[in-house]
Amino acid sequence: MILLYARATRHAQAGGRLAQGVVPTAAFAAGYLLAWLVFSVAATCLLWALERADAVSAVSTGSRAAWLSAAILIAAGLYQLSPLKHACLNACRSPADFLTRHWRPGSFGALRMGLEHGVFCVGCCWALMALLFVGGVMNPLWIGVLAIFVLAEKLGPHGLWLARLSGIVLIVWGAATLAV
Repeated sequence: MILLYARATRHAQAGGRLAQGVVPTAAFAAGYLLAWLVFSVAATCLLWALERADAVSAVSTGSRAAWLSAAILIAAGLYQLSPLKHACLNACRSPADFLTRHWRPGSFGALRMGLEHGVFCVGCCWALMALLFVGGVMNPLWIGVLAIFVLAEKLGPHGLWLARLSGIVLIVWGAATLAV
């Protein structure tokens, strides 16, 4: 997305549709990273709180409580089925469309666009990343599985279908976790 933004800005400058000057790609990237920084700080604070409550292992940072695992699984499943998830996923799957609809000139406009796109991307992935509290933030296999899933959801031809299917699977998994 950042490279596409930089290319679109250079193309507009070359065509005379945008004044020559510094391409505000760094501002776009800063806005995007700011959205993820806010999410990361919130997730870290939640992790610390769950560790203090002894609901999460301090070593693996995975859930120690069936109720917590079930709650996260069911919440993630419900979010995967929500219209907000699908709106965010559509924005992340169509970066050129995002640039066309949200274009703002200048460095401040670039920062705002980066922040907006970052919020869409966080909105697309936050519930899946919350699943790290179930399998363990320090579990490389779990991290890899989730990363591959996020990639397939964003780039695969059936991403929206995959999100819906995973929502159902996560809800059933969460209910089974409570039952066991």
